[in-house]
Amino acid sequence: MAISKTLLASLLISLFVLRFVESSDSMVITNMVENPLTDEKIDCNEACDVRCKLSSRPNLCKRACGTCCARCNCVPPGTSGNYDVCPCYRDMTTHGGQHKCP
Repeated sequence: MAISKTLLASLLISLFVLRFVESSDSMVITNMVENPLTDEKIDCNEACDVRCKLSSRPNLCKRACGTCCARCNCVPPGTSGNYDVCPCYRDMTTHGGQHKCP
């Protein structure tokens, strides 16, 4: 009986430690995607040129993208979508509640 109580206690402690480590790892991964390891600013003009190259209104797209890039220091890859890579960029909205960033 003493062995089963010890085994149960060690199992519960192990699960608690494992849960703590998993939650800590996901926080590190999220922070690395949102804000890379370096504190250097990205080249917003170049990133927004790539992002807006297929836009029907490239000047408007680049202006909005530049504002979002300056605030978030991040621009999702590709010409559209991929917002999960940059949550700050994804969550920025206009006063009307629409997505601000292209």
